[in-house]
Amino acid sequence: MVLVIDVHCHLNFKAFDKDYDSVIKRAFEKGITGIINVGTRLDSSQKAVEFANQYSNLWAIVGIHPHHADKPDENWEEEILRLAQNKKVVAIGEIGLDYFRYISNGVVEPKLQKDIFIKQIEIAIKLGLPLQIHNRQAGKEIVEILSNYKNSLLNPPGMFHCFAGNIEILKKILGMGFYVGFDGNITYEGIAPGEDTKLSDLALYTPLDRILMETDAPYLTPVPHRGSRNEPSYAIITASFIANLKKIPFDIFASKTAENSKSVFKLK
Repeated sequence: MVLVIDVHCHLNFKAFDKDYDSVIKRAFEKGITGIINVGTRLDSSQKAVEFANQYSNLWAIVGIHPHHADKPDENWEEEILRLAQNKKVVAIGEIGLDYFRYISNGVVEPKLQKDIFIKQIEIAIKLGLPLQIHNRQAGKEIVEILSNYKNSLLNPPGMFHCFAGNIEILKKILGMGFYVGFDGNITYEGIAPGEDTKLSDLALYTPLDRILMETDAPYLTPVPHRGSRNEPSYAIITASFIANLKKIPFDIFASKTAENSKSVFKLK
């Protein structure tokens, strides 16, 4: 029996509007035992909570993504604080910094990103929730900010979602107690744009007891389905890839990463 938990996906996005129920059921039939649906704005966070309340093995994470740090809703802090008190909400995220220059929207002003990031760290501390961190070419600054709260964060403090970066940053976040999520893009050839270290090398360095599985669906679809919409059931493909990479039997790898997920997010 497969025991993979997808700790980060976006079934609350438009890509799943017509068939989210069948996607969820297919995931459970394939052997996914839990799904965490993640908000990136106020509306998607609200939807993540709504979905979590409909399914027993579905949970929610709420927060404002750094891409939206320049256009937050007027009452976003109060609403995130309210939503996060729902019993199915297991973390604040995805929050962080993103300095990659996207074709669609460039880079959101770093100060705005930092302000919203810090406010959400403080919400998580207030509510006793872990963090789910988004990091794109901003690892050093994220580590510096988190270090200011090292005595207030939970143990474990949370995870870095879809980790990309270098071994130096990886060492630092592991030293801080964070777990590390890997996605379908680890199955791609080469190095991700703007990065200097292969994801496979990062996964090899990360100890099994710190690895979490995720899809980031509908994005980052693993080979051999690359080019199509990603979905939670494909977390099994990525788990199998990393298990082979690390030369660990799949059942042991899947079981341990599921156990890790429960440890970080207190899944019941």
